[in-house]
Amino acid sequence: MANEAQKLDRRWVVKTLLSDRRDLLVVTGPGAPAYDTAALEDHPCNFYLWNALGSSAMVGLGLALAQPSLPVVVITGDGDMLMGMGGLATIAVQKPTNLAIVVLDNERYGETGMQESHSAFGVDLAAIASDCGFPMSSTLTEKSEVTSLATKLHANEGPLFANIKVKAEDLSRVLPPRDGTFLRSRFRSAILGEDT
Repeated sequence: MANEAQKLDRRWVVKTLLSDRRDLLVVTGPGAPAYDTAALEDHPCNFYLWNALGSSAMVGLGLALAQPSLPVVVITGDGDMLMGMGGLATIAVQKPTNLAIVVLDNERYGETGMQESHSAFGVDLAAIASDCGFPMSSTLTEKSEVTSLATKLHANEGPLFANIKVKAEDLSRVLPPRDGTFLRSRFRSAILGEDT
């Protein structure tokens, strides 16, 4: 297992994944994934989840099924994924080719005091996704692996699962909009090209 100094920087990971964004729809888990995504850019095709621990993968699934011609990536944390592990089985059964689940795994519960999460004790989220039936599932620890993943987000070869080991840092919080009605309307307008 990589030590803390060998792990990747969360914001670099998000920047790399979204560097060639095009028509990518992004769902973020609560907490740090939302802050990291907003720190890069508050984009109309970002859908931030607030107070929805455990639901980001399933929101991503619903979106991928509703918009099969658009690539969807869920950027979430290990705490959110641990809370919503049952969703991995449903995603694997549904087989949305346009969906990627990316976990920024700092092995901590960042929003409640940086307590160690289950992944710090050996729970292997990528192995769980693979056992559920994801055709592509891996744990990433190298920059080159993240760069390669970024090119796959538009490939329509999913569902894919990537657990990326990142540093346990308490970075400055860049808060995206928190108004759910506004976020829903902006997101819908961006996807459908209509005023809501």
